[in-house]
Amino acid sequence: MQSTSPEESAFEPPPQTFSTPGDMQYSLLKKVTMSAQSSIAGSDWGHSYPSIFQLKFEIPAFFMPYRWWEDEATTVFWAFDIQEISRVIQFGLFRDENFPRTSLCARNVDTIDTFLMALSEPHEYQLLGNLSHIQRVEEILRRSTDSLELAPPQPSPTLDARAIAAAIEAESHFHFKQIAFEEFVRAALGYNAIFVEWFLQQHAAFYIILRDYLSAYPEDIPLYIEVEKHLRSRSPFAHRALVQCLLAVRPGGNRDVPKPNTAGFEFIAGPIQTLFKDQPGRLTAMLKMLSVLTIRFRRQYIHAATMDWKTPFDTSLPFLDDYLESTSPTDLARSMRGVDENHFSELTRQSLIAEDVIVGQLKIQWRELSVSVWECCAALPDLIPYLQECAQSLLKTRNYHSFTAIIKGLHTYTILKTRPGHTGIAGNVITLEALIPQEIIALLSPAENFAAYRQHYQKFPGIPFLTPHIRDHKENGESVLQPVFQYLQSTQ
Repeated sequence: MQSTSPEESAFEPPPQTFSTPGDMQYSLLKKVTMSAQSSIAGSDWGHSYPSIFQLKFEIPAFFMPYRWWEDEATTVFWAFDIQEISRVIQFGLFRDENFPRTSLCARNVDTIDTFLMALSEPHEYQLLGNLSHIQRVEEILRRSTDSLELAPPQPSPTLDARAIAAAIEAESHFHFKQIAFEEFVRAALGYNAIFVEWFLQQHAAFYIILRDYLSAYPEDIPLYIEVEKHLRSRSPFAHRALVQCLLAVRPGGNRDVPKPNTAGFEFIAGPIQTLFKDQPGRLTAMLKMLSVLTIRFRRQYIHAATMDWKTPFDTSLPFLDDYLESTSPTDLARSMRGVDENHFSELTRQSLIAEDVIVGQLKIQWRELSVSVWECCAALPDLIPYLQECAQSLLKTRNYHSFTAIIKGLHTYTILKTRPGHTGIAGNVITLEALIPQEIIALLSPAENFAAYRQHYQKFPGIPFLTPHIRDHKENGESVLQPVFQYLQSTQ
């Protein structure tokens, strides 16, 4: 069977298997698929089925009398910041999908040339210089969007109810992974979102396949009644398709089967809608937030082994908020110090020795800050010089807690951004991009439980980086914590 694109599939008969935009197919289970295919092959193709998925019912109702971001998008397109323009294109928060193209085509040739060079690598300049004005505009549009392709998972060969539910869940999650975060933003705000529609189509196809199969093999209905129980806490879309199927093949005999009545995308669309309601009139800041949330979305849903369909997507970005409100790297460092002093004010000698809940919370805050820094660097690389200067200020003011978290985030970014041709390789040595001065790298070396840092702290105590101090205490007793104790005493 030839796969169809999301745009085409709305005008084609439902596929016999889940299909993906990348021309990939994956059968749910061998027995189900083969039996369903034979059943469909002999059925009347004119038979109609109920439409159980409609995007307007999967997204909570959203209305704002003034869509401020659309007016601000127009302003951004007439400015000269290609990074801001690129983010507007990426998220497409406007009703006219051709708006970016017409806006860019109206700019003069030199401006478009400058924009394209800013989005290109030096070795591409000569080739891109031969493009026409319109071709350069198209290249800017292409480079401002992102795509993701994944290989399908392997099917389960068993027909155990729990295994079937797990296989259905895995496939539903796989199809969720094909949807970019930008698509969910568009869907949440009421714009056309073709890949979200496509996702719903695949689950509607699953419903049709399974309904035809169970109509032909009613002896397997008890098996799928058991599958439904294992699917209740998993994909709400696959679960609803199965519930509707059971209701169709066993009318009046499914009193114990739950009937879901909540919007399936509430967990992702609801937080996005709230974000826009809480941030009026700040398009450039909003696009930076969305760019960072794109990284978090991928980390949480695309690269996750299991899918959480219930917990609302966390759109809080306290570190980015502090950055956006700061006037300089030094001001950001000063703000972070105020937050850290407040957190560490609860830490006592007894807490540190016992490693109680206060210590645990401080360690969690450190990890969250380091991850947030990495997210910001990955989404907004132009923020890196600002963070480098902020880290220097944190070191000067002896705030080792936030200082080390920022350095950790920067270091993680350099590791994960490595690409062929962008990493220095000599023999068996890989040299990462130098974002951190050598003297700071030496200070943060983890060798011998951060020996260089602990020696530095002995001379210049401040807000501590807790991990090496705690390890040192376990190995050498309370006496090694004396510099930390003295600092805590001086601040309380």
